[in-house]
Amino acid sequence: MALQAEHLNHIRSFEASEGINVRDRQARLRALYAKAPQTAWVDDHARTIDRQVRACHPIHGHVVCGVDVPIDLPISVHKAVGGESDFPCPGEILAAALASCLDTAIRMIANLMKMELKNLEVKVSLGADVRGTLMMNDQIPVGFQSVHVEVDIKTSSDVPDKSLAVLLNAAEKSCVILQTLRNPPKLLVSRTVNQALECPELK
Repeated sequence: MALQAEHLNHIRSFEASEGINVRDRQARLRALYAKAPQTAWVDDHARTIDRQVRACHPIHGHVVCGVDVPIDLPISVHKAVGGESDFPCPGEILAAALASCLDTAIRMIANLMKMELKNLEVKVSLGADVRGTLMMNDQIPVGFQSVHVEVDIKTSSDVPDKSLAVLLNAAEKSCVILQTLRNPPKLLVSRTVNQALECPELK
């Protein structure tokens, strides 16, 4: 498992400077948000498209993550419900969102605390009884019924356990995805329905 060379080179270009100071990077933003709270609102986006994977193809899809720097991802329906699991399934993308959000929260707060991390790995496991989504039993809920997060972190030997606890507690508190799952917002689904005579040809 490795990042694409162009992505890794971009990340490492920041390390080539004198160092990244999160406090300095956030200072101007904090001042702006304090003065104009409305500027603190952000929207993240993802969308599916059917230009290459036709809408009538039932077990794969194509999702675009982000707007400014979009990333295209092939999507597979999980084999447990009749798919192939040959690409990431939506549940794995949700797990990735939680893992990456907590990982970066830990990295940023460690930087704010001037704590050097030696190693960091966040693992997320989501569990579901798929009979719910297959609508086999009304008593079985549709959705994940278990979420397990494992954080493996290593720091310098002189970092006290109390400081590590402060770091991890602050990271959990500030992790947007984790807090969204713990306290879900109101969700609105809007629909636009049109009719077509047949499945369109691939573009």
